Amino acid sequence: MTQSFYITTPIYYVNAEPHLGHAYSTIVCDAAARFHRLLGDEVRFQTGSDEHGDKIAEAAAREGIAPQAYADRVSRMFRDTWPPLNVSHDNFIRTTDPAHIACVRLILQKIYDAGDIYLGKYGGNYCVGCERFLTDKELVEGKCPDHDRPTQYIEEENYFFRMGAYQQALIAHIQEHPDFIRPERYKNEVLSFLKEPLEDLCISRPKTRLTWGIELPFDGRFVTYVWFDALINYLSGLGYPDEPLMAQFWPAAQHLIAKDILKPHGIYWPTMLMSLAQAEGKPRDAYLYQHLNVHGYWKTGQGKMSKSLGNVVAPLDLARVYGADAFRYFLLRDMAFGLDASFSEEALVERYNADLANDLGNLFSRVLNMLFQYRQGVVPAPGEPQADAQELLALAGRVTQAYARQMEGFHFHLALSEIWQLIGEANRFVVKSEPWVLAKDPGQGARLDAVLGALVQVLGMVAVLIQPAMPQTALAMAQHLKLELPELIGLDRLASADLVVPGTALGKPPALFPRIDTAKVKAKAEKAGAKAAQPALKEKKPVAKEAPAPPAQIEYDDFAKVDLRLGTVLAAEKVGGADRLLKLSIDLGEETGPRTVVAGIALHYAPEELVGRQVVVVANLKPVTLKGVESRGMVLAAVGDDKVRVLSPDTLLPPGSKVR
Repeated sequence: MTQSFYITTPIYYVNAEPHLGHAYSTIVCDAAARFHRLLGDEVRFQTGSDEHGDKIAEAAAREGIAPQAYADRVSRMFRDTWPPLNVSHDNFIRTTDPAHIACVRLILQKIYDAGDIYLGKYGGNYCVGCERFLTDKELVEGKCPDHDRPTQYIEEENYFFRMGAYQQALIAHIQEHPDFIRPERYKNEVLSFLKEPLEDLCISRPKTRLTWGIELPFDGRFVTYVWFDALINYLSGLGYPDEPLMAQFWPAAQHLIAKDILKPHGIYWPTMLMSLAQAEGKPRDAYLYQHLNVHGYWKTGQGKMSKSLGNVVAPLDLARVYGADAFRYFLLRDMAFGLDASFSEEALVERYNADLANDLGNLFSRVLNMLFQYRQGVVPAPGEPQADAQELLALAGRVTQAYARQMEGFHFHLALSEIWQLIGEANRFVVKSEPWVLAKDPGQGARLDAVLGALVQVLGMVAVLIQPAMPQTALAMAQHLKLELPELIGLDRLASADLVVPGTALGKPPALFPRIDTAKVKAKAEKAGAKAAQPALKEKKPVAKEAPAPPAQIEYDDFAKVDLRLGTVLAAEKVGGADRLLKLSIDLGEETGPRTVVAGIALHYAPEELVGRQVVVVANLKPVTLKGVESRGMVLAAVGDDKVRVLSPDTLLPPGSKVR
């Protein structure tokens, strides 16, 4: 039965550029969304940017630009970060979107009309960093403990939300639904907050102090407090109050956050939702989300990542070096969801070499090379059952079930551990069954078929199971095994013994994860550490270079003659007698089949790096023969200094797609 699944990232505040913490939250949501698509569920995955409030106004003023221009720039950074990390969100929302603003004003008016918002006067210790008033108990030596700076005493008239009126109802709901906030430690933390009387929440800022916000619908002298604005994105992104998205997805709402914003999501938000439901004459729990999923911090050797410490990790830098899938795998595998974890580039490389190169990459390569060597690449038909081969397939079935349970519970590191248990057992099965020995004995043909057949089926299952964590690798494996797209197969199909169809002819395998030289990475880390410990040196002024002459201009009609198409590299090999040339077999979606294209990029790419990758091809170039190989097209690449990089889209598109 098809179910609905709605998952949201925290809506990211645009006072900082995207960093590792943002990437982790978003990749976790993406993995959960992809997993539920494998289950056949109807999925909606939302992320976005939070753009109002004191901190944004301050940051914009420091740069001498308008808050909207500042928000536009940083929001674009977030939007541009996700495609290269293979994030498959369905909606990117901004709190400056007109539809969101209208939704916030509608909800404020409903709650105000119901009597849960009132005008009052308040004086207190205001922290600009937190954008809220702090109690005396929360201060440490007169400072905000989170931002380590003095607060400002502010006394002013503001509007307040009767949050305290819903304290007991919230406590009761949490106790009746033990997994409402998970992991359990964060549920207990919220209940600990709720042991003290819950004060009403100040939900406005006077325009005399702040104008960058959503104006209150019932009093134009004030703008909305940023949290009362931002949290509503989870509803406005579904078009509240309109159907059908609200009816389909809101009952299945899953929020994902880091632990630093537990209080707003665990207390402010559910009490706001209770008030909204009551204002509409519905049961108080009518709008409560299903789960609040809370994760810990990524830390470096200097502790929690911070711009002020200079230890922020840029996710795209790592993804460009090691690949988006390796980066995603490391984050999901090395953090136990809910706990803090330590990040270092050396740890990422160690995980890459051990799990991806040695385990998964080695299994894929050795099995398919043996299939090619002993059976001309043809997947054998299942013959007489062999006990150990059947046992391996039975383990794969059990792993699939355990994997699904762990993914449902947001235990991503354990789910991946289940897959790697299967990969490890398959590698051991290769050693124990010795296909290379069986191949020498004509009487062992049926046994060899059973061994190779079971291993190929396991590879097909792994290609599907890793898809939520490593979508590009899953696609490359599936294409080589001639499967459907992994996300279209679904977990229910993994019970089939013929996932990879017997009789299918497969080619030689690409190298999924070439090993990385750990010594170089360690040396780089040591050099960076030594540099950080030295006093800053005066920068040398760069020598001005003479500007190159501008290229000759052409007419659009000239450019239009070039037919640029997107193609998927199916196979790659070096051209004999030519150090610089690679022979590529490229699928351009043509009925005549793949094209052969010769590219002069062998000094910059190993053949296995290109298999499964999408490239831009000049499709109407006259054929030429290079070193005895006819080339029907040209692969486009960017050339800079001593580097050459082929052009690729940031998301997979059908082969043959027009490039313009």
